[in-house]
Amino acid sequence: MRTVLMAGIALLLLGAGAAAADATWTGQISDSMCGAKHIDATHGKKMTDRDCALACAAKGAQFVLVSDGKVYKLTNHDADLRAHAGHTVKLTGALTGESIRVAKIEMVAAANDRR
Repeated sequence: MRTVLMAGIALLLLGAGAAAADATWTGQISDSMCGAKHIDATHGKKMTDRDCALACAAKGAQFVLVSDGKVYKLTNHDADLRAHAGHTVKLTGALTGESIRVAKIEMVAAANDRR
């Protein structure tokens, strides 16, 4: 009985470790107010996605990642997220539920940038 219990605990711990492993997503850094759709009427004027995300963040919105139509909360907001607002990035981090703890952010080269 004790061996079965210990084996069950070991499986739970291994599963928890695997769930927290880093993964990579490609998407746009946006804000929690607009998510995947930046709407011009929100601010009363036409804005770029970057300007909109920064304006919403200034009003208290959190930065999010929009990847394949899904919006992920980003749990550690720092200067890198602000610097990449509105940009398409490759983001590496640990997913827990609907939140990603960011470990690394890299810019994605534009499709027409063939350097």
